[in-house]
Amino acid sequence: MSNAFKLNNVVKSYSDFTLGPLDMSLEAGTVLGYVGPNGSGKTTTMHCMTGLVKADQGEMSIFGQQNHPNIPAWKLDIGYVGDVHVFYERWTAAKNLKFISQFYPNWSDQHAQELISRFALPLNKKAKDLSTGNRVKLALVSALAHSPRLLLLDEPTAGLDPIVRAEVLDTLFEVLEDGERAIFYSTHILSDISRLADELAFLVDGKVTLRADKDNLIGGYRRISFRLEGSRSEFDECVDVRREGAMVQVISKNAEATLKHLTHLDVEQIHESRMTIDEIAVLILKNGLA
Repeated sequence: MSNAFKLNNVVKSYSDFTLGPLDMSLEAGTVLGYVGPNGSGKTTTMHCMTGLVKADQGEMSIFGQQNHPNIPAWKLDIGYVGDVHVFYERWTAAKNLKFISQFYPNWSDQHAQELISRFALPLNKKAKDLSTGNRVKLALVSALAHSPRLLLLDEPTAGLDPIVRAEVLDTLFEVLEDGERAIFYSTHILSDISRLADELAFLVDGKVTLRADKDNLIGGYRRISFRLEGSRSEFDECVDVRREGAMVQVISKNAEATLKHLTHLDVEQIHESRMTIDEIAVLILKNGLA
């Protein structure tokens, strides 16, 4: 299967922050969720990939094409929705879309109209008068109407109500149906990632500290409580241990291994519970787990 994108030793430095070096790739037909706190470099990564920011070193390719600033054909494979939505503010939504369509040979007015109807986007309103949610919708129509093979989404559902957010996620699922497209998705709404992503990459201080299969994370992490006399405080595969007297609660990143270890101890009253992807992600980021 072809790589939708590939980053090799990509670095971007500022006076107070350095992104990278990043080495990442994503196969067509998959979704990579990009998770990290504010200021960790998620937006900078996408700006480098789209050419909005020039990386200081490294190589990037989109479906095998180097993203060279003077040879822009690779940009036709990208649909980008950034954290800031830039339009001609005195133009209507319809006029903005008409203008954007000129830059994409594959632009489909029919597909654009389907998305407009689906999102209930008010075409006759000027961009400056659109609500935050409608600006996001306009950005999504702009990004999707030329059927890009790679979607770069930076907080795409911010400002949307739950009903529209669900509609957007349904649309993104449809983008992936032919197996030839991919999505690189950054968001703080981890329930969206839980529904959409195949893998998660955790970015902390400009470095990817962990990349893991989402289902493996959800399947492996557990809260496990039990009763154990004595002072033992280390248990296999556990990343957090709390005790109150003989009662112990641990968080395991490999529940099977932890439970197997507990069978060799004089443990009573074992109880385990699943964790949400939100809880797992916060734990990984907070504790720098890899």
